[in-house]
Amino acid sequence: MNAEKRREQRLQLLEDDIGRKLRESHASGELQSAPSYGEPLNLGDGYDDTPAELRMGMKILKDAGVVPPEVELMRDIAALRQSLQDAPDNDATRAARLRLQALQQQLSLRLERLRISGSF
Repeated sequence: MNAEKRREQRLQLLEDDIGRKLRESHASGELQSAPSYGEPLNLGDGYDDTPAELRMGMKILKDAGVVPPEVELMRDIAALRQSLQDAPDNDATRAARLRLQALQQQLSLRLERLRISGSF
């Protein structure tokens, strides 16, 4: 038996098992007791808000634990803002504020580029 045929059989067994468990849960009333029973599934992960042409790439990045550069920039900006909140006015703080401005500009340019390209 070739590898593809074995793979198909394993998938069929898994599907049969999932179907059996769903039927058992439905028969016992377990499914109906769920707060979201009968409502569309809300994944809350932004999938539906992501443009269709970017979904697969973003999903691959997410599954790999990698965030898009824009998200990384947003995180860096937030962390830098937090560190500057009560910082004294000195050379290091002024340099950090310049860095913050540069990051904000970089983020704005990246977002504008995505908007103009229609991929956002």
